[in-house]
Amino acid sequence: MALKRGLSSVGVHRNRSSGSRFPIVILVLFSVLAPLVFFVGRGLYISDQSSVQSRYTKQNVDWRERLALQSIKNLFTKEVIDVVTTSTADLGPLSLDSFRKGNLSASWKVIGVEASVEDDATSQSNQKATESKQEMSQIKEGRLLDDDHSSDTPAKILRRQLRDDRRVKQAAELVQQDIEATLKLENAAIERSKAVDSAVLGRYNIWRKEFENDNSDSTVRLMRDQIIMAQVYVSIAKMKNKLDLQQELQIRLKESQRAVGESTVDADLPHSAPEKIKTMGQVLSKAREQLYDCKLVTGKLRAMLQTSEEQVRSLKKQSTFLSQLAAKTIPNAIHCLSMRLTIEYYLLPIEKRKFPRSENLENPNLYHYALFSDNVLAASVVVNSTIMNAKDPSQHVFHLVTDKLNFGAMNMWFLLNPPGKATIHVENVDEFKWLNSSYCPVLRQLETAAMKEYYFKADNPTKSASSNLKYRNPKYLSMLNHLRFYLPQVYPKLNKILFLDDDIVVQKDLTGLWSVDLHGKVNGAVETCGESFHRFDKYLNFSNPHISRNFDPNACGWAYGMNMFDLKEWEKRDITGIYHKWQNMNEDRTLWKLGTLPPGLITFYGLTHPLEKSWHVLGLGYNPSVDKKEIEHAAVVHYNGNMKPWLELAMTKYRSYWTKYIKYDHPYIRSCNLSE
Repeated sequence: MALKRGLSSVGVHRNRSSGSRFPIVILVLFSVLAPLVFFVGRGLYISDQSSVQSRYTKQNVDWRERLALQSIKNLFTKEVIDVVTTSTADLGPLSLDSFRKGNLSASWKVIGVEASVEDDATSQSNQKATESKQEMSQIKEGRLLDDDHSSDTPAKILRRQLRDDRRVKQAAELVQQDIEATLKLENAAIERSKAVDSAVLGRYNIWRKEFENDNSDSTVRLMRDQIIMAQVYVSIAKMKNKLDLQQELQIRLKESQRAVGESTVDADLPHSAPEKIKTMGQVLSKAREQLYDCKLVTGKLRAMLQTSEEQVRSLKKQSTFLSQLAAKTIPNAIHCLSMRLTIEYYLLPIEKRKFPRSENLENPNLYHYALFSDNVLAASVVVNSTIMNAKDPSQHVFHLVTDKLNFGAMNMWFLLNPPGKATIHVENVDEFKWLNSSYCPVLRQLETAAMKEYYFKADNPTKSASSNLKYRNPKYLSMLNHLRFYLPQVYPKLNKILFLDDDIVVQKDLTGLWSVDLHGKVNGAVETCGESFHRFDKYLNFSNPHISRNFDPNACGWAYGMNMFDLKEWEKRDITGIYHKWQNMNEDRTLWKLGTLPPGLITFYGLTHPLEKSWHVLGLGYNPSVDKKEIEHAAVVHYNGNMKPWLELAMTKYRSYWTKYIKYDHPYIRSCNLSE
């Protein structure tokens, strides 16, 4: 009972004290909760503001990304942009600076999502230094971890490995594309360089003013156009009796013509050219206002065009004739030399006109050369160059044949300038009595009326007169040109002989040619056919059944100028008889034009053994792009073509190979004003 009363008394006491403490508890709670509510509300407000700012920043970034993407599309191909897009999910944004991780293309660089692009090298080096210091401190503290992947699951590791493999594959593909693109560009450049025509005549220098731009003659062309229109309006002004305007046009026309002169590029025009253009333009504008009539102007221009075309045709024909004439005419200096030598020869006593070592002329064990020429200087170069490059000159024998006009000069030159220990003999083709019209078809054809008319009558209205002037060459009248088809008759005691033209230069010892096995063939020569050039169809008329039935139009041609002939095999196969047969069939020149190469191709068809090309290099008389290395390594160089080395129209770049074998200090050469 006492315990119950004590408990009840305590309960009563507590009830009383709790009732008195309730306001105090409320006050304490209010003082605690009020600051809490204040700070929570402030935090929510700041968070709200931060999210708003974040959305604004994101919108700004999205706008910049769209602008950058639009610019990038103009710079890179679709394949590159696809790689950037697919790689962003794995690597974060890609920067086009370098892909230096993995030593790949220098166009890519991996950066993190939060990393900033630093453009200057100083900031990059500072960043590397900071990372190095952090790494060293981690090592010292024992806290260096392996990319914090220790807690990754196997699935994450596999995905990361797949991403890495994909990145490496994409980077390798980009590198391969880069290599392929470079190769394509290089191959295209090589093909373009091959297409360049290296055989263009004329001098070229990239430092000349006319090559500074592609339209270096635009001003010249403008002035020439003005001159043409001025000529048209002068004619119309005269027709319409506008005398004042006609006189003004004529004055300006003469001024412009004097200013242009022979100019071909703007750099050649005088400084007053712009003013002349301006003045002429004003006069032409005035003439257009007063005189322009479409029908009249068109008619005048058409008439001027027709006149110009006729002038071009006439000048072209004249140029062809003059070039052929210049190529085949002996220069005055060489003619002078021949005349002086002829006079000296016939003043010599007969006993002094003989050459030594005449016993070698029919010795088949020596090296024999056949040279048929009417040019003393050219023949001297052939002999001198052969002897100077021979290993043993005493083993060489030269058989020269010329005409009666140059017989004395040829003899006198080699009597005054003997070829060392070599043997030389000069003959006159007119003294070969067996070579007459009854035996030789060419001589018989030259005596016909048709051939005389073809060669000697000017302004011939017949068809033959309009044929190519190249074949109306006086050399075809000379038997020196056809004597090559009668070598066994001229040299019956010899087994082999090397035939040389007089427009060649020997640069090496030629004795090796006598040891070349011709495999039973008669003629050893260098072939001249390329892909489609110098084949039989260029020289022979394959529309004629005699030609088409017996020869292949694609058969390879070869060159006269240096030919090794087996004279014994020649006689066995009756080569001269074959030549006579075809020459008789070509009396009307329907099988081939005049010359010795077409009948040579026919006569030695199937009987020619091809020699190495280094024995005989051709083209120095017409081709400005012969390879210099080929020339220097050639045993014989040939000036075939119109630009012979003894003419003024010779190509300067090749002339020195010929002139070095001439003694320009020789008194006869000096007296005739022959110079390099």
